[in-house]
Amino acid sequence: MPRSRTAPPPPSERVPARPAAELPPLSTRERQREAKRHAVLQAAAQLFNERGFHATSLDDIAARLQVTKPTLYYYVKSKDEILLQCVGKGLAMILEGIDASRAAGGKAIDQLIACMQVYACVVTQDFGMCVIRVGDEQLPPDSRKELRRLKAAIDQELRRLVTEGVAEGSIEPCDPKMTAFVIAGALSWIGRWYQPGGKYTPEQVAQQCIATLCNGVLRRPAADAKSMAPPAV
Repeated sequence: MPRSRTAPPPPSERVPARPAAELPPLSTRERQREAKRHAVLQAAAQLFNERGFHATSLDDIAARLQVTKPTLYYYVKSKDEILLQCVGKGLAMILEGIDASRAAGGKAIDQLIACMQVYACVVTQDFGMCVIRVGDEQLPPDSRKELRRLKAAIDQELRRLVTEGVAEGSIEPCDPKMTAFVIAGALSWIGRWYQPGGKYTPEQVAQQCIATLCNGVLRRPAADAKSMAPPAV
């Protein structure tokens, strides 16, 4: 599908971009602590994905990192907090990618495909996979509410792009809500079956899944197929 650029939507139709938080620069000590805390979260996410949340203990996480259990408490308070941070990081990665796709501009279909690429690749990574394999059902209500707010923001962005794609003629008329659910559901499931080191790289998985979502699986007559170029992914 050839790419083309159009004028951005009027201000009243734009979704405000989430501004980056302005934080003071971290000291060397703070950077080191943050790096170690990230390592704790990543090890936990890997174990949650491999064994499940309930089957993973703080002792398991400490053993994976080759540290003592009391050392973990310097970086995190509880297993619930670890899960909250892991799932939050995965959702934030998707939202940041969506924001970047929107900022790049272009036609709605181009932005949608870019968002789909981000989504598909994030769910093959530790934190993104944790969003899909573990979810937020084990968290306290307040934490669960915040994470579901982030999920709703992703859903609203997909619906918006589908709606704009229909308006510009690049997407067949459809119910944006249902279409967004199908897209998110199909791409999310990658996080269930993807295994690192397999035949395909995350980028190749994303390309093939997006092409199937955009072009479907039915074989079309040669004339129709020729008129439908595959999406740029």
